[in-house]
Amino acid sequence: MFKAARLLQAAPIFAFFTGCASVPPAVNTAQADAVTPRPETFAPAPSVVQPRAPQASSIKTGQSVPGVGAFTTPEGHLQPDIQAYAREVAATRHVPLAHVEKLLLLARFDPQVARLMTPSGKRIKRSWVTYRQRYVEPVRIKQGVAFWQSYKTEVDRAAAQYGVPPSILVSIIGVETLYGRYTGSFSVLDALATLGFRHPDVNRPERSQLFRDQLADLIELDYRGELNATTATGSFAGAVGLPQFMPGSLRRFAADGDNDRRIDLYDSVPDALASVGKFLRLHGWEPGLPVFAPVQLPQNAAQWVDGGLKPTLRWQQLEQAGAYVARSPRTTMAWAQHPVGVIDLLDEPRGLAEYRVATPNFFALTEYNRSYFYATSVAELAQALADQMGYGAPDGTPAQ
Repeated sequence: MFKAARLLQAAPIFAFFTGCASVPPAVNTAQADAVTPRPETFAPAPSVVQPRAPQASSIKTGQSVPGVGAFTTPEGHLQPDIQAYAREVAATRHVPLAHVEKLLLLARFDPQVARLMTPSGKRIKRSWVTYRQRYVEPVRIKQGVAFWQSYKTEVDRAAAQYGVPPSILVSIIGVETLYGRYTGSFSVLDALATLGFRHPDVNRPERSQLFRDQLADLIELDYRGELNATTATGSFAGAVGLPQFMPGSLRRFAADGDNDRRIDLYDSVPDALASVGKFLRLHGWEPGLPVFAPVQLPQNAAQWVDGGLKPTLRWQQLEQAGAYVARSPRTTMAWAQHPVGVIDLLDEPRGLAEYRVATPNFFALTEYNRSYFYATSVAELAQALADQMGYGAPDGTPAQ
């Protein structure tokens, strides 16, 4: 059992696998006022944002066989199951079979990728405090302010186009790659082939399926000239560029932020910012809402946590159970018209839990990375950056 919840002050305001400083003292949920969201304002976002491509169906052929076996036969041909995979990719993605085969013949098993993805076999106790310290810390805040100041025009343009606050756009790139400093050095082709055909976790076949689908996306992008599969580098899971997009996200959600008719997530900051904004908007971001509602929850808040990634509650339900809004001159109730969720931030080593009321924008952040810790770190780093940049007045204008 966790002890009575103690709450750090609630700081308001893509992909796939996540790759963060002193932490303020905890305060009791029943006594402290929540910090009210102070989002920046910008021009209204368009009501409809279209993905670049439809969701592709999964590739049904191919299989994962754990081990270090090569993807080719001793004669230099693709293994039979991988050859069958190549034929299906060619047929469903409209890529010449010879092109698919050429790339797969170049792919190599990467033992480091397999090792990094191998389950440890031990359950590690989760600690929100420890996780937060990795991302909401002085270096990341300082470099984030410098990045924001250097690209303020581009940040503001992407925010206005997609309705996502500038601080959130900057924060995600900060959490993912430290503003482009660490984008990964693994061969994306090798990483995806390794995890698609030689995934080390035999108990989760859906994971190898996911990577085979991402490999198909990479092959399609290569054929279209949008990403060079033979030279592309990224994380050990195959995520690329400043925002760490998986090939499938690049294919569907990446945006041309500098209007040069090409998308470059490695070297074009405007493209990276616009792509993050577009991804979030297409995954449920509601312009003008905070990430967390300024709500005080009763001591039995844990009953509302379902561990899901979709908001399923109405504010009226929580209010009837004893939750209340922390009133202040900055309080806005726009979030109350949307579904919400109660999320928990566990500190298992200390036996503590922190509970917050999350809006649809929190759950949009979990589409980028399916972790409550990740989404909350993005939100808190964003607030720290916004504070440093002078945003914070009730209407979102720079503080005087």
